[in-house]
Amino acid sequence: MKEKIEQMCNQAKEKIAEVKKSNELQELKIKYLGKKGEITSILRGMSELKPEERPAIGSLVNKVRDKLEELIKEKENEFKQKEIQEKLEKEKIDITLPSTKIKRGSKHPINRIIEEIEDLFVSMGYDVVAGPELETDEFCFERLNLPKGHPARDMQDSFYITNEYLLRTQTSAVQARTMLAKKGIEPIRMLCTGKTYRREDDATHSHQFNQVEGLVIDKKENNVSLADLKGTLEVFVRKLIGDNLDLRFRPSYFPFTEPSYEVDVTCFKCGGKGCALCKKTGWIEVLGAGIVHPNVLKINGYNPEEYGGFAFGTGIDRLAMFKYAIPDMRYLYANDVRFLNQFDRRDID
Repeated sequence: MKEKIEQMCNQAKEKIAEVKKSNELQELKIKYLGKKGEITSILRGMSELKPEERPAIGSLVNKVRDKLEELIKEKENEFKQKEIQEKLEKEKIDITLPSTKIKRGSKHPINRIIEEIEDLFVSMGYDVVAGPELETDEFCFERLNLPKGHPARDMQDSFYITNEYLLRTQTSAVQARTMLAKKGIEPIRMLCTGKTYRREDDATHSHQFNQVEGLVIDKKENNVSLADLKGTLEVFVRKLIGDNLDLRFRPSYFPFTEPSYEVDVTCFKCGGKGCALCKKTGWIEVLGAGIVHPNVLKINGYNPEEYGGFAFGTGIDRLAMFKYAIPDMRYLYANDVRFLNQFDRRDID
């Protein structure tokens, strides 16, 4: 029995030393040390030995088992170290190589315009205010001198949620809310930017678009006049679009201002010669403005005998088209990265 054990031990040592793969090592471990392995088989056969032989054989088997376990453990560690080393070599990073360029986004042209407008008017002493996009009929129309049944409502084909609530068709509703908040006794110099919604969709219109509106109200003794409005709009348009465009002021109609007029600029695409974008006129409307209507002042808590002022509004999307020479407004909402990622370079240029 002793010779058999020693022979088995030597054979196991040789095989463990020669093994090249971890799965082969596991097979040897099962063969010699498993529940049905050779060591276990020897231990089960000790009942056939003479009582005086059992202690010596048992001690020898335990030594052989401990030795094989030790050799297998060393071999396992060897395989693990080799695997780690191969992995390190395989995943080695050459820090002398240039790094991979990470793609980064850029500001949307609409956001660029909004920030530029707000910075300009804050520098002129205006407060930037905001209001809800889901608006009531009262603030969207009635408090702006557009009572129910007024024909001018047809100009704003609207998205009603209920009979009373709708997606706002203009940011002018914020002007009414601001006047009420001032309780008819404080002067106002405010600017509002935000999304508006109308049922329109062509090269120069969208069912969702962004507006900016301004409102100035002060006591009449401070002489807030049409000349102040005209000067403000000239600074605004020329600062935002550029000095190389001509401006045209012409009378118009808005229910919330009287007198009212619109501001046109020469078409950026044809330079005023006439094209499909400007409908062959050479001009594109960019602003609506005027002196605040007395009814609007009265409805929102101001005495028109003591207070007066002016208001103006325009589509930010249209301004983005002018500034960046975008021929179709729908490009702004297409989410095409190839279109959007060029504006960093354009602003630098």
